[in-house]
Amino acid sequence: MFFLAFIIGALFHYLTRLTGINELDGMIAVWLGLYICSHPAANFLEMIVFHGDVQVWVALRRSAVSWFALNMLVLLAGFVLVMIGTTRFFSGW
Repeated sequence: MFFLAFIIGALFHYLTRLTGINELDGMIAVWLGLYICSHPAANFLEMIVFHGDVQVWVALRRSAVSWFALNMLVLLAGFVLVMIGTTRFFSGW
């Protein structure tokens, strides 16, 4: 998912228009960004709901911390794609 967000963001950076319509380009980027953000957000909520004990948070192993960091990286990449799509959508106004 991170690489998908990176590729789409790079395409929007290097190409002025993908489809020829700024509004459509913006909508595509926002939809993809929200889709990319949905998986890490769901994982984070699942971790909070099912592992909400303080003892579990304190006893996190290295693999759990790296998994959490990777999820936050993908969430950030999706958020950046949403912001790129939003600016592309409103650039013609």
